[in-house]
Amino acid sequence: GSAGVDLATTHAVTLLDSMVHLPTGVHGPLGEGRSALLLGRSSTTLAGLFVLPGVIDADYTGEIKIMAKIMAWMPTLTCMIPQGAQIAQLVFFIAVQTPSVDNVRGNAGFGSTGPPQICWAQQVSLTRPTCQCQLAWRDQHVTLTGLIDTGANVTVIS
Repeated sequence: GSAGVDLATTHAVTLLDSMVHLPTGVHGPLGEGRSALLLGRSSTTLAGLFVLPGVIDADYTGEIKIMAKIMAWMPTLTCMIPQGAQIAQLVFFIAVQTPSVDNVRGNAGFGSTGPPQICWAQQVSLTRPTCQCQLAWRDQHVTLTGLIDTGANVTVIS
């Protein structure tokens, strides 16, 4: 059988060059202590739409939304997603319980359990494929040079 359960959009949406949260009409909790990975379908990626992967926690109670973005290599930066388009899937799993701080997740998604943990974000450009970042902690300082790969959305730090 299939590894995942397909998720469909509840409304028709036209994407321009920005990322959006697409409603699915599916709400948590997922039941029986299940969590899920939200992943794009391969056919969605081939069509030029990137579904950002995410984790749906077992105790999440809000609507599951799909974050999607047009691929940078697309000849046009406009994409029409019809109502009912199955562009993502949920792959269920039982999470291993680890000791943690008690966080009430409720129905707030997309980073609601804490601040973003991105320490360095750099605008990708063709004229400057490398950049430097200085990290400091107490009396220690280190300068890192990052190689920005504009073709694969990958950053290599040495």
